Amino acid sequence: MTRARGAFPWLVVGGLLLVALSLRAPIVAPTPILADIQRDLGVTSATVGLLATAPVLMFAVLTPVAALVIRRAGAEAAVLLALLVVLLGTVLRTLPGFAGLLTGTVVIGVGITVGNVVVPVIIRRDVPPPHVSTVTAAYVAVMNAGSLVTVLIMVPLAEAIGWTPALLAWALVTLAGIALWTLHMRRDRPSTGRWAEADSGEPATSAAPAADDARAAIARTPDLSQTGPVPVAGVARGAAGARHPVTWLLMAAFACQTAAYYSLTTWLPSIARDELGLDAAQAAVLASLFQGIAVAGAFLVPLLGRFAAPIVPVLVICACWLVTGIGSLVAPEALPVWIATGAVAHAGGFVVIFTILVRVARSDRQAAGMSALVQGVGYAIAAVAPPLVGALHESTGGWAAPLTAIAVATTSYSVFVLTAERAARRD
Repeated sequence: MTRARGAFPWLVVGGLLLVALSLRAPIVAPTPILADIQRDLGVTSATVGLLATAPVLMFAVLTPVAALVIRRAGAEAAVLLALLVVLLGTVLRTLPGFAGLLTGTVVIGVGITVGNVVVPVIIRRDVPPPHVSTVTAAYVAVMNAGSLVTVLIMVPLAEAIGWTPALLAWALVTLAGIALWTLHMRRDRPSTGRWAEADSGEPATSAAPAADDARAAIARTPDLSQTGPVPVAGVARGAAGARHPVTWLLMAAFACQTAAYYSLTTWLPSIARDELGLDAAQAAVLASLFQGIAVAGAFLVPLLGRFAAPIVPVLVICACWLVTGIGSLVAPEALPVWIATGAVAHAGGFVVIFTILVRVARSDRQAAGMSALVQGVGYAIAAVAPPLVGALHESTGGWAAPLTAIAVATTSYSVFVLTAERAARRD
């Protein structure tokens, strides 16, 4: 324990909320203006889709490296390093040509990976236990609210000053986070600079200690609704998790869910413009609902888990994904409805996956290994989804084939996660 946990750490929480904005807005910012970027730079749909894929690939590849950086530098320094790297990537995205834009996005992905790993560690370490769930919910809410605001204002901002300066404008948020976090480090530096939990055998991860009661597991699990990776104390420990069949089912479910989420996040403005005849600003408003409603979706599964059997949240989230995938394909004119159900599905789907994981894990070490496999492989598979969806659209000249692929992914998620839930009950 690095500090007394009786007093509420307002400065820490304020800094983390600004960090939350810096860890989400840079990824979401290009999506409402992908058509403008593609037109101005003369690249294909599949190529511009790399702007969404690059950060996801960093999540998949660099999570173990991020954990090592945190152990060596300490948690506080790791947060500051993450913000500085995000700032560097934001500046690099202003370089001429698509190469500069992609390079900056990759660098942003590196910074966000470190931030995704360390933030739950600090919440768990510094926030008094009665407030952990509240602070975590606030962190989740700010990330989704930041996505909503980003999508809403990017189109008018790009129209007013150009899309390159509009992307650079998000550096102001990162600079504010750097200033506040530096103030926290100067005024409230913990007694130990190392990640104390890193070598303790207890992963600072959303995979909480295994519990027989799924509702208790949900209550103790921080930040499960996010699409970024959670901390993994040791990927080498994944061998034990690999022997559990539920691990492979959850890995497949995670890959399907993340592929559907990033495909929709990347191409939703374009789909809305083409299928509903909306202009860029209207399409951005519609796409922002996907991020905004997710705030409520993040709290749905824990709420259901407190009052119903563990299977109930699983069935609800599967139903939402099925409705989203099939509805978007057969009735694209009702896209706002499918956006609403998809927002609930993507926020709650991660909670479902990791709730099952903590139920079947026999120890913290096995939970860490399972979590590493589920996320590492899942994100690697999901990373190719946005470019493939863009390539399908370009080759067919419409959105029927891409929406079919998304519907297959959401249906597959439901099959895999229901099978995993059944196997967990038997286990």
